[in-house]
Amino acid sequence: MGTKSAIEWTEATWNPVTGCTKISPGCKHCYAERLAIRLKAMGQPNYSNGFDLTLHENALELPLRWRKPQIIFVNSMSDLFHKDVPLEFVLRVFDVMGRADWHQFQILTKRSDRLLELNPHLSWKPHIWMGVSIETEDYAFRIDHLRQTDAHIKFLSLEPLLGSIPDLNLDRIDWVIVGGESGPGARVMRKSWVIDIRDQCRKAQVPFFFKQWGGVNKKQAGRLLEGRTWDEMPTDFTEPLQIQNRFHPTSTT
Repeated sequence: MGTKSAIEWTEATWNPVTGCTKISPGCKHCYAERLAIRLKAMGQPNYSNGFDLTLHENALELPLRWRKPQIIFVNSMSDLFHKDVPLEFVLRVFDVMGRADWHQFQILTKRSDRLLELNPHLSWKPHIWMGVSIETEDYAFRIDHLRQTDAHIKFLSLEPLLGSIPDLNLDRIDWVIVGGESGPGARVMRKSWVIDIRDQCRKAQVPFFFKQWGGVNKKQAGRLLEGRTWDEMPTDFTEPLQIQNRFHPTSTT
């Protein structure tokens, strides 16, 4: 339930919860659902329930066994703040993250309302990053929920980006990821949407990470924007944050 990751903005994944339900347009072609169904067909025991929400007690303490520090995406195959994940289990996940303080943990949710509801119960350590997914301007309210939490590092994942977001409020936001949808039925992401968000980030001095153009063949589409990669990440995990490229930018020129 934990593995090295090919996701460009993290290094490993940890899945004490798997499975989810769709709540907004960004969920339509969920990669995690496709993968869970495939893993079930292959007989992978942790996915015997397919994409039904499942808690995995046996995976809870995995990060404590990983001695090498790494950036860990929590629940890449689910949403920790799904209504069917009991508060007690969420607290146990936070307890493990709190003890494994040599790692950096990245949590991402579309359920920002429950995130805000549970916030007073959660122990926010500086190495626990919290993000919300936003696919169109209609879901920008999730940023306001995130802003009200006590997370030290707050970030946005605009993936799959399905429309322009011209007035992105980046107040107290530490990092922005943008990416297009990939796989069967992938919806188009326009270059102008990406450039506008990139420019808003530069104006606000917020690190910008461009993950991919997406499409049916995401490898062919690549991840260059205006001739280079954009791999900016928050690198100082206390205040003040600084902008720095964790990977070396590449250029076609």
